Amino acid sequence: MDTNTWKQIDRLRDWLDENAGEQTERERTLLRVLKIGEEYGEVSEALHGALAANPRKGASHSWDDVRKELVDVAVTTLVALATLTPDAQKIFDERLDGLVDRVLSPSTEPS
Repeated sequence: MDTNTWKQIDRLRDWLDENAGEQTERERTLLRVLKIGEEYGEVSEALHGALAANPRKGASHSWDDVRKELVDVAVTTLVALATLTPDAQKIFDERLDGLVDRVLSPSTEPS
């Protein structure tokens, strides 16, 4: 991810902070993490709709809807991470590097 992505995430976080009303810092943090679950549910609903998996609803969503909802999950997750720490980009990059190194270790790389 580039610097612009994290600037946009920070802008969203700041806007949410400014409009949090009477929420405490702890409540804001908890609610932002819980929001990930809500967004995941929307991906699930879109996927069911794209596959026409619910006979009652039929094809109620498109694959474009699924893609949009996946981005919403990613953005919501990054906003939650940025809420938890001012070092969100560093923590994300380190964790991603660690996951890639573990999964794509020399023993798993194709020859």
